[in-house]
Amino acid sequence: MRKKRRIAFITNAVMLAALSAVFALSFTTFSAVPIYGGEEIKAIYGGNSTDGVSLTFNVYENRSAVERIVDILDEYNAKATFFVGGCWADDNKETLDKIIKSGHELGNHGYFHKDHAKLSYEDNRQEIYLTGVVVNALCGYQPKLFAPPSGSFSYDTLKAADDLGYKVIMWTKDTIDWRDSDAKKLVKRATDNLKGGDVILMHPKDHTVKVLPEILGKIAEKGFRAVTVGENIGG
Repeated sequence: MRKKRRIAFITNAVMLAALSAVFALSFTTFSAVPIYGGEEIKAIYGGNSTDGVSLTFNVYENRSAVERIVDILDEYNAKATFFVGGCWADDNKETLDKIIKSGHELGNHGYFHKDHAKLSYEDNRQEIYLTGVVVNALCGYQPKLFAPPSGSFSYDTLKAADDLGYKVIMWTKDTIDWRDSDAKKLVKRATDNLKGGDVILMHPKDHTVKVLPEILGKIAEKGFRAVTVGENIGG
């Protein structure tokens, strides 16, 4: 019964969000040049920290792996940013709560893992907006960072995210763990030539869970802290 009430609540929230988005878009005017604080809107590829690096996990699957990742991070006193897909988040409230309770950061990864470079402004906005609404409705947390699925974005993505108050986050190091499972490759890609401000892209794969302690150990050996993207970029 509780689950049915929660599903109904989220469904109503999403419907309200969709209507609000359409209403808002009808009154939106567009600038010919993307402006952000007097400059062109840009995606962020790395942070400003001199002694901190960020592990990011793009999440659309594998609740068990996500929860094991949180446990390992806690064991190493490390923090990370979890960019969650909306369609995954609305079925995993307990896991979202666990991430927040452990002091980690929730980011927005779009609702249906679409190719944002191919979406219109309106569709970019809806994907980002609805995910934020779902996460907020489930656990009272408002994401401020958006990671486009597959790193694919356009001007419309940057503009939509900026209009919604999000910073677009990319990465400086890609473990490519969605494709490769070799532990040595993953550790090398995550930690070779590590420098302050690096953002390391990962996913909740079972082989990633296994190698995560080694990656965290290497980060510490090199004199760095694992921090959230928000702390890394000073936001």
